[in-house]
Amino acid sequence: MKELVEVLAQALVDHPEEVEVTETETENEILLELKVASDDMGKVIGKQGRIAKAIRTVVKAAAYNTDKKITVEIGQ
Repeated sequence: MKELVEVLAQALVDHPEEVEVTETETENEILLELKVASDDMGKVIGKQGRIAKAIRTVVKAAAYNTDKKITVEIGQ
């Protein structure tokens, strides 16, 4: 899942080298934290959060067969 979020974010931003994804896995949840450059935040979030919602939807669809809850957080 981490690689999927990295690829999606790098395709959206102007500074793909600053994209950083950390994955924290617990017993029943996977937390993916996406960090991008401050001037790329708007590109990753989108108008009214539409792009961020789309990223979360794609990740949840990719993780459909897993038994774990997937959470994607976006920050600087």
